[in-house]
Amino acid sequence: MDYDLTDIPAAYDRGRNHGAEALSLWMNAVSVHVRGKAIGTILDLGCGTGRFSEALAVHFDADVLGIDPSMKMLDRAREKRSDGRVRYARGRAEAIPVTSESVDMIFMSMSFHHFIDSQVAARECRRVLRERGSTFVRTGTREQIPFYPYVPFFPASRPILDQLLPTTGRVREVFEAAGFRTVQWEVITQTIASGYRAYADKLAAGGDSVLASLPQHELRAGLDALRVHAIAGDNQSIVEPIDLFVFR
Repeated sequence: MDYDLTDIPAAYDRGRNHGAEALSLWMNAVSVHVRGKAIGTILDLGCGTGRFSEALAVHFDADVLGIDPSMKMLDRAREKRSDGRVRYARGRAEAIPVTSESVDMIFMSMSFHHFIDSQVAARECRRVLRERGSTFVRTGTREQIPFYPYVPFFPASRPILDQLLPTTGRVREVFEAAGFRTVQWEVITQTIASGYRAYADKLAAGGDSVLASLPQHELRAGLDALRVHAIAGDNQSIVEPIDLFVFR
């Protein structure tokens, strides 16, 4: 999807910002695998609106370069920037605009399925990463689709997700073929809303590219079903599973 041809960038943070607790969850998950290593430069590949960029800079006391192909996404990221260690540039994963062996760590969140050629992107990651550096891939995978909380309310999203998302095996295959070793794969469950009413409001903001591709009547029907579900009293915290791959 070309985000510059949509209104998603303006709504992305309203739909995807899950608060400081969620950021800490992911920073701690990454920290486990780089403990004791000097991290001077981090590449936030497919940074979008910079949701993780400043958290990475603060948590690891590092310079962070956020790369994204969307100017609209980068404009939003620059508007929010408050840490001088973070900078942004336009670019694609298949031709990362940095010199070889110049970053200590690569972090990518929900960008793998947007790559035009994931194999070329993985080779580019290998090129720019210093020896003994790590790459973290935070992504949705086909195996987790049945557990995504919006799927039962938007049944038309299921075939889209099946076509869009990689399998866990495919993610590993792509990076291992580029010269990486798989260090870890785990599924991390994050809380994304306090209940179904709040969840419906987040989805209605328009920050999800899959839901944005649905016909308007199907989107409205799903949101209405979510709100009815909330009124009925089923209003527990909403969680979703996200895969985290660690490559070195």
